[in-house]
Amino acid sequence: NITSGPAFYIFAFFTSENQRLLIVVIVLLIYLIILSGNLLIISLICLEPRLHTPMYFFLCNLSTLDIMYVSTTLPKLIYICHTGDHVMSFTSCMVQMYFYMMFADTECFLLTSMAIDRYVAVCFPLHYSLIMSKQICFLLILPAWFVSSINASIITCFITKLTYIGMVDITNFFCDLKALMNTSFSDTSSLKLFIIVNVVFIGFIPSCLILASYVRIIHTVLKIKTSVARWKTFSSCSSHITIVIVYYGSAIILYLSDSLKEDVVLSLMFVTLVPMLNPLVYSLRNRDIIGALSIILQRKINCF
Repeated sequence: NITSGPAFYIFAFFTSENQRLLIVVIVLLIYLIILSGNLLIISLICLEPRLHTPMYFFLCNLSTLDIMYVSTTLPKLIYICHTGDHVMSFTSCMVQMYFYMMFADTECFLLTSMAIDRYVAVCFPLHYSLIMSKQICFLLILPAWFVSSINASIITCFITKLTYIGMVDITNFFCDLKALMNTSFSDTSSLKLFIIVNVVFIGFIPSCLILASYVRIIHTVLKIKTSVARWKTFSSCSSHITIVIVYYGSAIILYLSDSLKEDVVLSLMFVTLVPMLNPLVYSLRNRDIIGALSIILQRKINCF
């Protein structure tokens, strides 16, 4: 029977019982690390007044986004591997795909906003607090969420109009746009055209803005006379650079891959790598975060 609202069979990691149990343990551990690490970052920024600056405002938003981002896919993967129930309803699949795309798009915009923040901090340090006011910070964040939600809604509407036959096999651990397009029996030329435009506006333009920001940052840093001052200035951007390289690098590798088996592993890396690295990179390489943690721990010790 041909239907526009079928069920989907999520292959995930189709392995033996013992291997599924191992995957559950590994994915659950990754999920808990991501949750605890990002919740720690959010808590420190909220509790420590010294961290109430534009840079940490964006970092707090990034940590919040990362928690929601992984929560759209990993809990379902854990459920599938634990119960062996690979079937997902049409509605559930569309909802998962919508939120996955919305959070992924928002992350692109948020990383761009953080690059702009670093550009202003390095190139215009005396006017930083004036330029990066609360109003500007919110103007950078709110449109990112709005545009991402609209974009995800349009793509989801495209997908719901496609026709599938019988039980649809998804060779991934979640309802991925690429897999849904490949399994459809409808003409997807309009959707592919929209995705190309989408990649330009949500992928290419933000990445160009990030690159332009760092070109200006490097140009400014090279003008600093002492090597110590140069390193100190550039080190404030190193954590953000690391996250950007990992995020865009894994995204490019994923969407250039033609192997369905590789897609599952690469998708898992794309979903988990940045949210897991984000708290580690910013906590281990950031003196303000380490200092805030020490102060809060000292307060707790003094209370006892």
